[in-house]
Amino acid sequence: MNELISKRWSPRAFDAEAAVSDDELRTVLEAARWAPSHGNSQPSRFIVGHRGTETFDAIFETLTRGNKTWAHRASVLLIGCVITQDARGDIPNVEFGLGLAMENMALQATDLGLVAHMMGGFDKQAAHIAFAMPGDVRPLVAMALGRQGDLSVLPDDLQAREQRERQRHPLSETVFTGTWGQSRFG
Repeated sequence: MNELISKRWSPRAFDAEAAVSDDELRTVLEAARWAPSHGNSQPSRFIVGHRGTETFDAIFETLTRGNKTWAHRASVLLIGCVITQDARGDIPNVEFGLGLAMENMALQATDLGLVAHMMGGFDKQAAHIAFAMPGDVRPLVAMALGRQGDLSVLPDDLQAREQRERQRHPLSETVFTGTWGQSRFG
């Protein structure tokens, strides 16, 4: 497996003094642009704000209380959205396209020495209103992007979570052959 994949993780400790340059941000977003999508529909759209801007603050206000405890230190906050229709009509599987775009961004960020943390914990309706999104646009995920910071900036409970060993289900529990539950790699 490519080391970039195993190296990627979702820390909450961001360095509030560090910045993500426009070139770095453009590179991360360019990686999203090259993600596969259903029928090459390219449904992914992004609202992006650097720390200290109104856009950053507006995104921050949509986050859940738990995410607000740490996300304010990120250099960039963004919301990943999908357009649900194009000239051909409804676009199927838009979530698939955005998911791949978000992972491309996370991997590209890792390659640049940045860290990214994706969040489902935000008020999607508030984001829709705050950014005057058209009716066929759905905000689905938020992301904090920046440079890793020191654990000491986090509350004790989050410090403990950051230090836990990362775990993934073994292939024997997730890959089947023949019938459901019959492990392919068991």
